Amino acid sequence: MTNTALSQGPVDLIREAFHYQSRFAGSTMVFKIDFPVTEDPNFPLLMKDLALLAQTGFRVVIVPGAKEWIDTVLNEHGIVSNYSGAQRITQSAAMPFVEMAAFHVATRFMTALSGSRLDAVIGNFVRARGLGVVDGLDMESTGTVDKIFTGSINKILDLRMPPILPCIGLSAAGKPYNVASDEIALAAAAALGAAKLFIISLNGAFRKEGRRLPDDLETDENGRIVRLTPVEVEAILAVNGNAHGDRPLQELALALRASRAGVERIHIIDGREEGAVLRELFSNLGSGTMVYADAYESIRPLKSADIPDILRLMEPLMRQGILIRRDSVVIQEKKEDYAVFEIDGSIHACGALHEWGEDQGEIAAVATDMVYTDRGLGRRIVGYLIDKAKKKGLQRIFVLTIRTQDWFESLGFAEASVESLPEKRRKIYDKSRGSKVFSLDLD
Repeated sequence: MTNTALSQGPVDLIREAFHYQSRFAGSTMVFKIDFPVTEDPNFPLLMKDLALLAQTGFRVVIVPGAKEWIDTVLNEHGIVSNYSGAQRITQSAAMPFVEMAAFHVATRFMTALSGSRLDAVIGNFVRARGLGVVDGLDMESTGTVDKIFTGSINKILDLRMPPILPCIGLSAAGKPYNVASDEIALAAAAALGAAKLFIISLNGAFRKEGRRLPDDLETDENGRIVRLTPVEVEAILAVNGNAHGDRPLQELALALRASRAGVERIHIIDGREEGAVLRELFSNLGSGTMVYADAYESIRPLKSADIPDILRLMEPLMRQGILIRRDSVVIQEKKEDYAVFEIDGSIHACGALHEWGEDQGEIAAVATDMVYTDRGLGRRIVGYLIDKAKKKGLQRIFVLTIRTQDWFESLGFAEASVESLPEKRRKIYDKSRGSKVFSLDLD
């Protein structure tokens, strides 16, 4: 496959950052952060990054997890928790200690943010109702979200102060309930129309690691799954069965529910990794796993405004002689032949299908960013061009290559002779390049 010879440089990273800043500035983002992250040495840096986002116009909402600290406090007071699946059955006698633990954790976040001179507000932003009896078990003081007080939250956000929502909700009558922070984060993201929900834990990006995955899912060189659609998440959950006890699968299930509730993008990242939120937010490749419901990536026809971008992709390859030299005039003349792979408004791959008569077409000018090599963009561009050729009624497509024959063979192309080329293409074949011909029958 043809790739740019240079990795993504500082200028490209700056362009990406400005693009995402422009796209998401002023949008609401909910950060659900598991308690163990607060114990990590990099927790102050994470809070510094969230403070920076809030101070630059992002509407930051924080939902702290407190399960492990609640366990510690209850154990200190000799209270043993029983569970229904993954849900704690909160005894009425334990509730004062649960409240104390939950607000203690929330205060940790407020204190950490104050280190960046950012005020935050801890409040009763959640109205709850009791779960009652579930599968014959009285859930006692364990509740679920009845309502998110979006009016109060938005007033605080308008002041550029992050609201902090502890895992406590009050009923209409003022009774406190222990509500899972996952449920609060989900309800808050949906009610506030959040553009993003971040799930931040010690697990980080979703990886295979002994789990079964659908065959067509791609991972990067470290085994990280960079992006998933809701359909792909459903498939993963289906083949792996019950997620109980497997926190990464539970995080995927939460991401799926958030996506179905209308949250555009859900990001699962490692809270110990310095700058993980910023990399996930301001770059295409990110640092975690993103579940997306919007059209994050697409292949589309070339626009005239894209020509500088595809020339930038092709230039290193043209310098090496891998691609023949093209300029903006040549590309503009054949604009209808080209397709580009766009990721969030940035062009990262391109290719063209030229028709030569005799029911044959040539796939040419295939180039991708080196940074995106493991994302299979070139393969997808070629697949798109093959489908385009079929729709045009072509019977055969071919490529001329000096370096990438193995890659095209992996796509089903077979070596052919120069004499098999259409007459028009054969007449301009450059013998000095010595390009090999590979073809694919479309019937």
